[in-house]
Amino acid sequence: MEHLGRFAREFLKALRNLLPIVAVVVLFQWLVFRSMPDDPLTLLAGLLIVAVGIALFLFGLDLSIFPVGKNLANQFVRRGALGLLLPFGFAIGFAASVAEPAVIAIAEQAQLVSDGRINGLALRFVIAGSVGLVLVVGILRVLRGWTVHWLLIAGYAVVLSLTYVAPAEIIGLAYDSGGVTTNIVSVPLIAAIGLGLANSIRGRSLLSDGFGLVALSVMVPMIGVQLYGIWVFRFGDIGAGPVAEPAANPTGWVVGMILGLASMIREVLPIVAVVLFFQWVALRRRLAHPLRVVTGFAMVLVGLYAFVVGLRIGLFPLGTLMAEQLIAQGVPAMILLFALLIGFATTMAEPALVAIGEQAQAASPGKVGAVTLRVIVAVGVGLGIGFGVYRILTGGPFHYFIMAAYAVAVVLVFFAPRHIIGLAFDLGGVTTSEVTVPLVTALGIGLAAAVEGRDVLIDGFGLIAFASIFPVIAVMVYAMVMERFPRLRKEPT
Repeated sequence: MEHLGRFAREFLKALRNLLPIVAVVVLFQWLVFRSMPDDPLTLLAGLLIVAVGIALFLFGLDLSIFPVGKNLANQFVRRGALGLLLPFGFAIGFAASVAEPAVIAIAEQAQLVSDGRINGLALRFVIAGSVGLVLVVGILRVLRGWTVHWLLIAGYAVVLSLTYVAPAEIIGLAYDSGGVTTNIVSVPLIAAIGLGLANSIRGRSLLSDGFGLVALSVMVPMIGVQLYGIWVFRFGDIGAGPVAEPAANPTGWVVGMILGLASMIREVLPIVAVVLFFQWVALRRRLAHPLRVVTGFAMVLVGLYAFVVGLRIGLFPLGTLMAEQLIAQGVPAMILLFALLIGFATTMAEPALVAIGEQAQAASPGKVGAVTLRVIVAVGVGLGIGFGVYRILTGGPFHYFIMAAYAVAVVLVFFAPRHIIGLAFDLGGVTTSEVTVPLVTALGIGLAAAVEGRDVLIDGFGLIAFASIFPVIAVMVYAMVMERFPRLRKEPT
């Protein structure tokens, strides 16, 4: 009964988190388009399935991924097995990225649109290897007590410098690659490892030292992909040739659901394999509470699948339709308002953001509120997508806009409270997950195809990058205001 009651509470919270999306849909359908969706019951069913998926996912995280990640980090530190900790970090980072569906999709699309100049498999290995290496650096940072802001400043200085010399064809891909490396499963696990290390080492702060691994996982792939692009477009030969467009699935929906669940298992399986290998073979320790962990992983898988199915049934088609309706009307102000509101609404429903916000609140009682963080991050995403849409409408060069945004974030690092920097950049990686990415991508491509003089391949991508960096800016600005005016801090219920 206790577990059932907890699931019911998570389900009700998920429904409340979905209310902003419903509000945006109703607002635009009634007041702007003066119509209603053709099948409102399907939309309602999709929302209910999404809520069930979020509740299962969050419950499963607390049973499996969070405790396993923290316990592994604790065991490595207690046994002094630092020689195993660094290979473990690389293996987790690599495994979490190489099978990530968003990374696979973006790599295949890059090979297709470049006529084989970019090799999809090579690009996946560049991205996954970058994440693996950065987790090694991030673990060393916690162990040695290095401050995360200097790593971020140096890293983004390299990112921005490479943007000046990288080929135009690779820049948008590189910035978007940083946003898609962190998925709904890997983010909580990577965050749990950082928190576990910070909790195990005397003198470390959970808030200042426990966060930051996700931030580095977003930054370094940008460097790796730009370097790869410089090599390919200036010194490399033609790659393996374009990939074929995927064929339509003629099988029934039951087979489709089985295949979809299998793809989720494929995504999580490399991570589970790495965890079990280091737990059983390297550390020679059994899992604590194995039945609970297995049950938790199963709940994560089923919840994640239900979440995606619900989105596909109700929200994705409606979001794409609304974007097309706005573009057809040709009113820039309405397009910008929709971009801002849909960015805010979808971010409020991101399960990974909910999980990380709760972990941040638990790590720093009285300093960071989970609900406040989510609202600030959602505002940042909305502003970022609006900024990116404005760029598409006006036709400004992508690299100038994105470099300006990152330059602002780097400058703010010098002034923001030290305890918030790692968390702020982590939250930038959390925002580009299963809810936001498909809707944002559909909006960007639709706009680039509809606006005269825009190129879909150059102008249609990049909104993900803006959705990643603007929340970082928003969180740091909020922390600076709260430090200056502490009486304003009040966590909403």
